[in-house]
Amino acid sequence: MQAASGSAPVAVVTGAARGIGLACTNWFLAHGYRVALLDIDAATLRATEAALADAQRVLAVEADVSNPQQVQSAIDAVDARFGRIDALVNNAGVAVFKRIEETTWEDWRHVLGTNLDGAFLCTQACTPVMKRGGGGAVVNIASISGLRASTLRVAYGTSKGAIIHLTKQQAIELGNAGIRANCIAPGPVDTEMAKLVHSVAIRSDYHDTIPLNRYGTPEEIARAVGFLCSQEASYVNGQTLAVDGGFDASGVGLPTLRRGGLQHPAADPS
Repeated sequence: MQAASGSAPVAVVTGAARGIGLACTNWFLAHGYRVALLDIDAATLRATEAALADAQRVLAVEADVSNPQQVQSAIDAVDARFGRIDALVNNAGVAVFKRIEETTWEDWRHVLGTNLDGAFLCTQACTPVMKRGGGGAVVNIASISGLRASTLRVAYGTSKGAIIHLTKQQAIELGNAGIRANCIAPGPVDTEMAKLVHSVAIRSDYHDTIPLNRYGTPEEIARAVGFLCSQEASYVNGQTLAVDGGFDASGVGLPTLRRGGLQHPAADPS
């Protein structure tokens, strides 16, 4: 663990007030980083800042990541406070679960604006500070919905698929400046948002498709993020890591297999 001092590395985490973002924040703090928490929810952000109770190493900044001016102001504040940025986790995200024909233009822009524009804007704003320090690491939080299609996710899944490609674009351009860009594609994770939007039936469907037969935890995602930001991943660039319990690898038949019902059919005697 590195000492908390002016030379300690700095991580910027968006959507940091709760869930995966907060788990990432805790990982960075536990590994000697100073952390800037960006979130649009001012009340929850302040409550999280108070709970962390580490004014020397924590900076909380209210910002809408889909707004270019707010993003730049937030990153300027981070630079003014800490003087460097070594890691950026583009975690802020929203979801709208509607059929394609029911998804409004406002729904579409809300999801794409936060999930995709936010990752673009925050990386763009952090890049000059990272370059000044000799490099850094960007981790974009996509989703398993960016790798495989699911119902009611036309805006969400499209935004996450775009983030996966954005990561590759960032990797090939920013890698020349020593900035690595990688992507995490979480499977279903037990966050407050998931508990609100995943019905009992949907949770059962997920369990039927995940080989590990459970949801992930925010801490499991955070450990993968931490690895990609660390020197342990110093030659990993432009990759998407599915942290999903095997969801992306699975096909059909898991429920039947678990019941012991997968038997090779008898050969046709004729």
